[in-house]
Amino acid sequence: MTPENLDRERWEQAALDALERGGLAAVAVEPLARELGVTKGSFYWHFRTRQELIAATVARWERLHVDGPLEQVAKIDDPRERLLALLGKASAKPPSIFMRMLEASADDAAVHAAVVRAAERRVAFMARAFGELGLSRARARRQALLAYSTYVGRAHLSRDAPELLGDPQALAKHTAEQLIP
Repeated sequence: MTPENLDRERWEQAALDALERGGLAAVAVEPLARELGVTKGSFYWHFRTRQELIAATVARWERLHVDGPLEQVAKIDDPRERLLALLGKASAKPPSIFMRMLEASADDAAVHAAVVRAAERRVAFMARAFGELGLSRARARRQALLAYSTYVGRAHLSRDAPELLGDPQALAKHTAEQLIP
């Protein structure tokens, strides 16, 4: 396989998978090249530095794990159903990539900025929906912050003490009942 026919997106996805498996340290050129079955030259065909790969990987995470789900549920007209769908998506998948992004944000400015942008977009999205349900602007924002904080807390518990969470569907249902008027 030549550098020309291994596209940049495959490097980004391999780096995102490595980040999810082993954190930011796992986003290393040589192991990724071995995994992809190419030489390091392929990497340098697409990226100047590891930091450039990290920035592209973070952008991919934002597209796939932040913007993608928000765009999908934004198509739902009813704000309550939209919020339920978003909470369902958040509880339907293991939060491993989100937790790795949180961990990496302490060590890398690009990752930190992406985590902040993701939080801002998610909270703003939910605040709009809560506002559409009749909550005042201030209350809608507080409710969105509470919902997002619940998501972050569940992600931490999923990693650190999953036995405390019990049935994920039952917890998701209870969370939705408590958060959505």
